[in-house]
Amino acid sequence: MTTGLTEGGASGGPTVLRMLLGAHLRRLREAQGVTREDAGWEIRSSESKISRMELGRVGFKERDVADLLSLYGVDDPEERTRLLALARDANNPGWWHRFGDVLPSWFHSYLGLEAAAALIRTYEVQFVPGLLQTQEYARSVVLLGHGRAKEDEIERRVELRMQRQQILTHTKLWMVVDEAALRRPIGGPDVMRAQLDALLEINSTQSNVRLQVIPFNAGGHAAAGGAFTILRFPDDDLPDVVYIEQLTSALYLDKRDDVDLYAEAMERLCVEARPPTDTAKILEEIRKEFA
Repeated sequence: MTTGLTEGGASGGPTVLRMLLGAHLRRLREAQGVTREDAGWEIRSSESKISRMELGRVGFKERDVADLLSLYGVDDPEERTRLLALARDANNPGWWHRFGDVLPSWFHSYLGLEAAAALIRTYEVQFVPGLLQTQEYARSVVLLGHGRAKEDEIERRVELRMQRQQILTHTKLWMVVDEAALRRPIGGPDVMRAQLDALLEINSTQSNVRLQVIPFNAGGHAAAGGAFTILRFPDDDLPDVVYIEQLTSALYLDKRDDVDLYAEAMERLCVEARPPTDTAKILEEIRKEFA
């Protein structure tokens, strides 16, 4: 039996590796007809622990993985070695670990998902999406939420946001932005003008980034509830995840019904928004107001 797991997944950091290994352990367990309760008993734990492991929401102990592989009848030395190595890699910290002092605990998982995604679809109503922000615009946004923080903390938060933008070189992005986010003078006219210039540059040069604008005259629309992001991964074993950020926490939705509702809302948003061919014209018109 082959694992169906590839070493290339390591670029997504520990989050996606845990998800991949968890999904594979679930398939092995189901193939052998083993219940989660029995699997939990095997590793001196509980059914809920097995559930969290299979969803990739906890770290993996090599001993636990080894015991589960034995229970599931995996006795091929090469396969066991590969899976145990994956368990070790899944416990290694991602690049964002060094920003732990300025990262809320609930955001760690998102960074792992973001780094591993093949397609990220976002609707944003208040700000330019973080992955498209200039450094000065990002600093202005950070100051809105952390105005009392020390200067070095502000700069680390900005640096983190800039580091995230490394995925622009290989990940497909489909951003739908409310016109209000482009007209709101975050940081003042100079900052907004530079931000709009950056969006024009990205729109014209990066084929992997699609940007659409929902104009004011569109009236009410499918995402009246607020901003959200849908992440899709290159491995078929990983379900799409909907991410909804709140003031002091975040929601991660991966149940099929929930994801389908948000996917339908995103599809309607893309229809209600101005087509991508109009984006440059819209940005240029708004930019004139900040001259």
